[in-house]
Amino acid sequence: MNAELFIAQRLKLDANGDPTTPQQASPSLSVALAGIVLAIVVMILSVAVVIGFKDEITHKVYGLDAHIKVSNAALGVDDNYLTVRGLPIKEALNGDSALLSRIASMSVIADQPAILKTDSDFEGIIYRGVDAGYDWSFLDSHLVDGRLPSFENSAPISEVVISRSVADKLHLHAGDHILTYFIEDKIKVRNSHIVGIVNTDFDNFDNEIMLGNIAQIQSVNGWKSDEGHYVGINLKDASHASADAYHLYSTLARHTCLFQGNTLHAVSNTTQNNAAFFAWLDMLNMNVAVILVLMIIVSGFTLIAALLMVVLERIRMIGLLKSMGATNSSIRRIFIFLTGKLMLRALLWGNVIGVGLALVQRHFHIIHLDPSAYYMPYVPISLSVSALIALNVGILVISYVTLLGPSYIISTIQPTTTMRFE
Repeated sequence: MNAELFIAQRLKLDANGDPTTPQQASPSLSVALAGIVLAIVVMILSVAVVIGFKDEITHKVYGLDAHIKVSNAALGVDDNYLTVRGLPIKEALNGDSALLSRIASMSVIADQPAILKTDSDFEGIIYRGVDAGYDWSFLDSHLVDGRLPSFENSAPISEVVISRSVADKLHLHAGDHILTYFIEDKIKVRNSHIVGIVNTDFDNFDNEIMLGNIAQIQSVNGWKSDEGHYVGINLKDASHASADAYHLYSTLARHTCLFQGNTLHAVSNTTQNNAAFFAWLDMLNMNVAVILVLMIIVSGFTLIAALLMVVLERIRMIGLLKSMGATNSSIRRIFIFLTGKLMLRALLWGNVIGVGLALVQRHFHIIHLDPSAYYMPYVPISLSVSALIALNVGILVISYVTLLGPSYIISTIQPTTTMRFE
């Protein structure tokens, strides 16, 4: 065993270093330990909260918006280029088995402004029409009343789901009927049957969107049965959305050229369509980086102070070791190892307290948030084992580097002086 490590293991972090007396922690070292533990707890909770926010927001964005959208490349140039047809896109995908195998669902979708009107009130919304291929799994998990619309051939196309916030504003419930006004060149009215109410705590969706059968919009606009504003595609692995979107664009371009199609398609992924949310998540990364740096600085200075206290409490031992021929570098390593014991103790307590608080918040949601500002009703927590390991290893490495400089104070201590130190 390394001699310096052996000596450090035999020493105690007590007030006088005398093994014949009961161990009693120095008040200064206890304060240093508490400070480092607090910094570690803050770092663990900061990382857990930021990862939790990113996971929850990303999950909601991917759940409410298609991973890949295929629209008309000339959308907005002319009303004739407003829509896209789903059948040619399905035909192109059928010729690309590799891409087709990575697709979980595909739906022709249309978003059209509308007004919901009751006898006493009205509300502007976006009627999102979808077909039978739409993935309802996310909304199904946030259904608070009623059921989802049916797409059976015998089911009426008037069935819709609305958000709880819209239902509360208009005093509606599952099972109610409401008139929906579509305003184009002339006003067209359709009856909507509310079969379900959802609550996602995502204001951009809850305050605007009502979901129903796309056949309703197709009947209003006189479209074909496979016609909509865009085709939404959900992937089995959303992390590959960017690469698969580019692959799909190439496949559609090739198909258009081979079969002399008259529609050029634009393809975009979720990150492009929701850039504001992902930019906000990137800002969270910067915030947690600032917190980590500040906490590392605080714990670093505390650790340096602890090293100096340990050195001052063992001045006579340093002089004795030097008089016996120990080198400055050897004694420095002893005290770095000894202060490392304090750091390991702080890491243990910091992880126990930090992970414990995180688990309490994750399971009991003690700290609440305003959903209108944070898109969720409580502080989300996500504990990543790899992130915890990386954080702990980083703390240990930075702590060791931090102690190297201050440990040189040992070289200034002279044996002739310290042997008489009381």
